[in-house]
Amino acid sequence: MFGYRVPAPDEAMLISGGRRGLGGAPFRVVTGHGKFVLPFFRKTRFLTLAMCESEVTETCVTRQGIALNVRAVIAFKVGNDTESIINAGQRFLSDQDQMSVLTGRIFAGHLRAIIGSMTVEEIVTERQKLAAEVLDTSKTEMAKIGLIVDSLQIQSIDDGDAGYIDAMSAPHRAAIQRQAQIAQAQATQTAAEAQQEAARKQAEYARQTAVVKAEYSAEVDRAQAQAAQAGPLAQAHAQQEVLAAQTELAQRQAQLRQQQLVAEIVKPAEAEAERIRLLAQADAQRMKIQAEAAASYDRVALDRMLIDQLPQIVKEAAGGLAGANVNVLNGADGLGEIAAGLVSQGLTILDSVRQNLNGQEGEGRSSGNNNGVLELRGNNGRKADDGPVDVD
Repeated sequence: MFGYRVPAPDEAMLISGGRRGLGGAPFRVVTGHGKFVLPFFRKTRFLTLAMCESEVTETCVTRQGIALNVRAVIAFKVGNDTESIINAGQRFLSDQDQMSVLTGRIFAGHLRAIIGSMTVEEIVTERQKLAAEVLDTSKTEMAKIGLIVDSLQIQSIDDGDAGYIDAMSAPHRAAIQRQAQIAQAQATQTAAEAQQEAARKQAEYARQTAVVKAEYSAEVDRAQAQAAQAGPLAQAHAQQEVLAAQTELAQRQAQLRQQQLVAEIVKPAEAEAERIRLLAQADAQRMKIQAEAAASYDRVALDRMLIDQLPQIVKEAAGGLAGANVNVLNGADGLGEIAAGLVSQGLTILDSVRQNLNGQEGEGRSSGNNNGVLELRGNNGRKADDGPVDVD
């Protein structure tokens, strides 16, 4: 709309002209909203409220008399309140770039003053303290010109060719270098150990790989050998099974044949042997009985025969003596003794024959002395008779 003006969010609109509502200020301040401005009767200007930056590079002398080159950066802006805007507008509205130049000069002066009261060690080791003191001392002065400082950063501190800071830092630098060397040595040792461990692991891996390859190769060779032998082994196994079956069949046939032989030969032979044994026992028993009966009969018959033939035996003995040259002593008594001796001899012969028969019963009934022929001999050893006497 014609005549209606609106400032940017980081700007303050300053309206000059007219007297009403100023309150002693040379212009009216509008921020954050628009305002209708009569054209030709009012004049509007804009003052930036954005952040500005100023860089300070200053040579400062410390309390020890050592010159230091200090570089700092200041971040500042126009305050948001109406008073700060009016103060800044009256000073910088026509040339707003002068805010950075003036701010740098102000802070350069405060830096020289504060650094002059400090030692190099304090400045180097306590930079934050230096920045805080500079801010505190410049705050009132900056407020007068409508500016506020948001931050102050000390960028660098250098003593040029004096070498004081280097000398001050030498022990620390040596300690740091020593620590760095120790750390480097430890790192080198760690790296060497890591390399050795890696080499060992590689060697172990290579060994395991070789072992696995060898085992795999052996397994493949074994499988191939087994596959190559599978056919002959199967055939041999089949032949072995056939031989086992044939052997078992032969054993069964042999057992069957043995049983047949036992049934056909052994059993009949045993039965025949048993029959022969029984027949032999029966025959032996029969012969024993017959022998016992014959022996009993022979003894009775022999006794009878001897009794019957005893007179004849005596007679024959006497007859044998008839042709002998016998000298009879004592007359009739001597002849009686001879006769008595003959009778006694006959009885002795009878007892001898009986004992002979009794001793030969075990050898058979028909095995008598000279097939049952009795020989009688005289005292001179000749036969009592020219022929034998049959006793049957």
